[in-house]
Amino acid sequence: MNTPRIDISDQPNPDAERILGSGLAAFNEAITGYNDRCLLTVLIKDPDTRQVLGGITGKTTLGTAFLDLFHLPDSLRGTGLGSQLLQAFEDEARRRGCTNAVLYTLSFQAPGFYEKHGWVRFGEIPCEPEGSSRVFLSKVL
Repeated sequence: MNTPRIDISDQPNPDAERILGSGLAAFNEAITGYNDRCLLTVLIKDPDTRQVLGGITGKTTLGTAFLDLFHLPDSLRGTGLGSQLLQAFEDEARRRGCTNAVLYTLSFQAPGFYEKHGWVRFGEIPCEPEGSSRVFLSKVL
């Protein structure tokens, strides 16, 4: 066999996502006896056009919910929808058997929002721009 080549890209690669996800799932299943990795999406949609306006994407696996992306446009902030989305994410994670959840946000984004909802900081590392940091939070569900 020839030496494998390392390829670096900034382009989406659904085949790579599928191969890596399947390989990791098989490895975990060999150890745990099951594979429960499942995407978790909670969206806000325009009632007329059904266009996605904002929401949360993440996943659940092995008893933990991972919140990956959370965005609401400015026009929907402060309306309570963010709290409703987060609650729906947490409720669905609990329904799937998750006992905890993790996420990271930026210091200039929304750490206070999550803390207001019972999330607890467990780490922080500096990032750009200077004076900013990535804030890691968890919550017991």
